[in-house]
Amino acid sequence: PEGQSDISTILDQLMSIAHNRDIDETQKQSLNGHRLKPALFSVLCEIKEKTVLSLRHHQMGQQDEDAPDSQLMRLDNMLIAEGVAGPERGGSNAASIASEAAASTSNPNEEAFIEHADYRTKLTQIRKTYYQELEKYDQACNDFTTHVMNLLKEQSRIRPVTHKEIDRMVNIIRRKFNTIQIQLKQSTCEAVMMLRSRFLDARRKRRNFSKQASEILNEYFYSHLSNPYPSEEAKEELARKCKISVSQVNNWFGNKRIRYKKNIVKA
Repeated sequence: PEGQSDISTILDQLMSIAHNRDIDETQKQSLNGHRLKPALFSVLCEIKEKTVLSLRHHQMGQQDEDAPDSQLMRLDNMLIAEGVAGPERGGSNAASIASEAAASTSNPNEEAFIEHADYRTKLTQIRKTYYQELEKYDQACNDFTTHVMNLLKEQSRIRPVTHKEIDRMVNIIRRKFNTIQIQLKQSTCEAVMMLRSRFLDARRKRRNFSKQASEILNEYFYSHLSNPYPSEEAKEELARKCKISVSQVNNWFGNKRIRYKKNIVKA
């Protein structure tokens, strides 16, 4: 029948809106001005009223959907505690770690400052990467949400779509995107924990030289007391004998010279 054929044509046009973002404006105007559009809209409203119980069932479950995500809250709290997120983005926890290092080193003022600066530099790199990725995530989420909202508003000209339904769809989309946000924050927390672990482990290694290493370093220091500044070749040789890094040799001699001078002054 001719009438049924017309309705099928309208339904096909309606479905094409959902799959074609670049649909021609002329086609939209043709669809919106079709003589059977009011009848189609009325039929769709009747169908929607018959399914109202099902819709209410979905709305009852929406309270759970709107509840705060406990995993996201936990990750946010961790990022704030580590100085990556929150109003204070200066890495306040780095200061507490550096203070801990200062309390356990023989020369806190010099060595803790070096450690603090190194930790803060690496933490700043992690924080920068985190906010760059978070900005990309926000942009993608907002773009997709805006597209869906525009699509639903366009469809509301043909079928009944309420503001509450649009809001609910937006919430569903954002919850789907939360999976990406969780992955980003989880990986950032892991990066900070690895940095913290390496930082503290390195400090322990510097503090806990073997007895043999301490004897080798002290022997060199007192045998070169008139000029306790080993050359680069000597530092490499000492590092090889003590099984430590050249940087650790540098730190040891720097601390040793300062302690020796202080002892001379006290004497």
